[in-house]
Amino acid sequence: RSSYSCCYFVLPCCFFDFHGKYSRRQSKKTQYREYLDFVAQVGFVCGFHVEEDCLRIPSTKRVCLIGKNRTYSPMECALIDKQITQFIDNRQTCAVVTCDGTVGFNHKDRTDGICKDLPENAAETAGTTWMPGFQPREKVEQIRNCASLPRDFVDDVVLNVANLLLSAAPQKSCSNMHGENTNTWNQGESLSLKEVAEHLNKETLKRLKSEYGGLQTLLKNNHQVFEVLNGRVHIRDWRKEKPSRKTKPEVKRRLSAEAFKTRLCWFFIHHPDGCSLPSESCPYAHGTEELR
Repeated sequence: RSSYSCCYFVLPCCFFDFHGKYSRRQSKKTQYREYLDFVAQVGFVCGFHVEEDCLRIPSTKRVCLIGKNRTYSPMECALIDKQITQFIDNRQTCAVVTCDGTVGFNHKDRTDGICKDLPENAAETAGTTWMPGFQPREKVEQIRNCASLPRDFVDDVVLNVANLLLSAAPQKSCSNMHGENTNTWNQGESLSLKEVAEHLNKETLKRLKSEYGGLQTLLKNNHQVFEVLNGRVHIRDWRKEKPSRKTKPEVKRRLSAEAFKTRLCWFFIHHPDGCSLPSESCPYAHGTEELR
């Protein structure tokens, strides 16, 4: 719709219509095939000879649709544009005024132009825009999965939570005279996320609440130290971790046996009993000299 001379290429993936999730209408086709046909229909309505091709990419959704040529002459642009407007109008949701005065949407097809529920100013907007009320995603998407938090802040929270879990367990003698770990390695107690949050200061909690998932996401991101199961936080015991069942080629087995360690072991540095695994079995480095 940008101009008569434009062409397009589209690789349909997620099942979305103009306003939200695509609703299936034919049970005889697969969801993917039905959606491809819908996207092709959009191209036909817009006046394109729609071609279909299959990309050579490692994906299950690799069918693309291409519009290179128009089905009408430049003189018919106004007529086709009216046809496009009607097509969009018939598929979009019905805008209604919410209690706070903003424009919301009822999820039903429109068949009679602008909804009667629209306020006057919204009705005027509907006549000049393709999709009144549509809010596109921000150009720059904020990363809010705790991954962008400062490293020193994350390390401080991890250490505080770990010390909290360790101090909740009774103290045990965990090393013999040679400094080797025994079966009495202190795994600490498990606490609920609520209990852990109650022991963190307000500034830390405020910062975590601005992230998706907050405290739970941060702890899950630190997989080496914690295990979060059913809303409870545990210190991970690497002795209980099951080895991968995947069979590896001989070359990969040799490489993994040489233990290319790129991160220091948190337990070796911070845990009062050290790491529960010997250096040769631990996937993390027991000292900087083991880093590769």
